[in-house]
Amino acid sequence: RFMDTGEREYEPSNREKTVTKPLIKSVTPSEADRAVGTVVLAFSADPIARWFYPDLHQYLLHLPSFVREFAGKAFEHSSAYYVDGYSGVALWLPPGVRPDEDALIALLQRSIPEENQAEIFAFIEQMDKAHPSEPHWYLPMIGVDPGKQGQGYGSALLKHALERCDREGKLAYLETSSPKSIPLYQRHGFELAGTIQVGSSP
Repeated sequence: RFMDTGEREYEPSNREKTVTKPLIKSVTPSEADRAVGTVVLAFSADPIARWFYPDLHQYLLHLPSFVREFAGKAFEHSSAYYVDGYSGVALWLPPGVRPDEDALIALLQRSIPEENQAEIFAFIEQMDKAHPSEPHWYLPMIGVDPGKQGQGYGSALLKHALERCDREGKLAYLETSSPKSIPLYQRHGFELAGTIQVGSSP
């Protein structure tokens, strides 16, 4: 998925389940930069993020803005969550809330080489068309600090938000660009709906 960092599969032991339950907190607008920083670090090896920005300098320069345009409305709607001092972050968009399409397009037009834009815009169009027609919570980005992966933070962040989805009786939807993450999402009730691929994209 764009939007996942390949959190390694991890199932806490019974002792860990009873002793250490990660505390999930909401990101305040004043701490949005910390959350964005975690996502940028987490996505540094993400296939889609690096397809957009294969050059490391361009990635570091532009991905923070991309995170804000693509998923930043989570900060406005109190649906951005973090765990353990920003070791992991999940940015959820509530039903009916979408990225600012005009701002996102403008960012990509000025930050992506012109010869790559057609495929990238076609890819984003496929992503948009794949969304469920019913009202749903959308997880555009979830990421864990690479040095903290394998400790259950991704699972904890997912569980926290999905409990709200269940209470509201709403669907949850995401994309993943990491096949090894599919079992993680399936354990949390997700089903594989399809594949998105355009031209040279992963």
